[in-house]
Amino acid sequence: MFEDFADERVDVGEAELRVRHGGSGPPVLLLHGHPRTHATWHRVAPLLATGFTVVCPDLRGYGQSSKPPSTPDHEHYSKRAMARDCVALMRALGHERFAVAGHDRGAYVAQRLALDHPSAVTRAAVLDAVPIGEALARCDAAFARRWWHWFFLGQEEQPAERVINADPDAWYRLDPRAMGEEACADVRRAIHDPRTVHAMCEDYRAGLGVDRAADDADRAAGRRIGCPLLVLWSTRDDMEDLYGDVLAVWRDWADDLRGGAVESGHHMAEEAPEQLAAELRAFFGEPGPPGSAR
Repeated sequence: MFEDFADERVDVGEAELRVRHGGSGPPVLLLHGHPRTHATWHRVAPLLATGFTVVCPDLRGYGQSSKPPSTPDHEHYSKRAMARDCVALMRALGHERFAVAGHDRGAYVAQRLALDHPSAVTRAAVLDAVPIGEALARCDAAFARRWWHWFFLGQEEQPAERVINADPDAWYRLDPRAMGEEACADVRRAIHDPRTVHAMCEDYRAGLGVDRAADDADRAAGRRIGCPLLVLWSTRDDMEDLYGDVLAVWRDWADDLRGGAVESGHHMAEEAPEQLAAELRAFFGEPGPPGSAR
């Protein structure tokens, strides 16, 4: 897994991130979702590394990255804080400007990078996500039924940690055949650490509070993503069922928008790595035939 990639720990000031990086060419940052680690990209990263320098961190709180202390407002696990980590990480690796792709929770970090650090982000891709503020504003019975875990993990009256820590394997139901044995083992180690489980819940608590507030403030101020934005969603997930025209949700957020569907379930980097890598290569600018999302 990640042959010829370096495996390091990088101090980014507010946290220490585990990161794999390799390849050569323009820098591309790949951000995982919940409950994954950087290992979710192990099939995509080598395909991109032929034309790009690929950087795959564990986000703060996840995997083997450090777990900053919690605060009452959960800001330490906000997507804004995670975006700060990413900018510091890329600078530490010598990249002042870079492209980014994020999946699931990582998509919210990619969005926040593009909004908060426009001088650093050249292009952004978000996978299986609409902005947190949009999702919560549009929340209905269908969303609550399918995405109930947002509210279970994010509430504080009866914290979810005790339930998850009682049997992490039963809760997350990881499939090593789909994920790959090594990637599954990496995630399994993480979910058996109660500190990681707490940090992941803090991510969701931040989502319902400070992250939504940041999105709402951007909408009210008319702030938009200025770099080209690619939106991809899985055909066997529920994005189209919940939102219909997924691109329409993003049109109020981006000046240069494109996107399309990937024939896959939710974890597209594991289930459809070749198609996803082709879409990202085309969007991020490697010479060659364009992907369908162009």
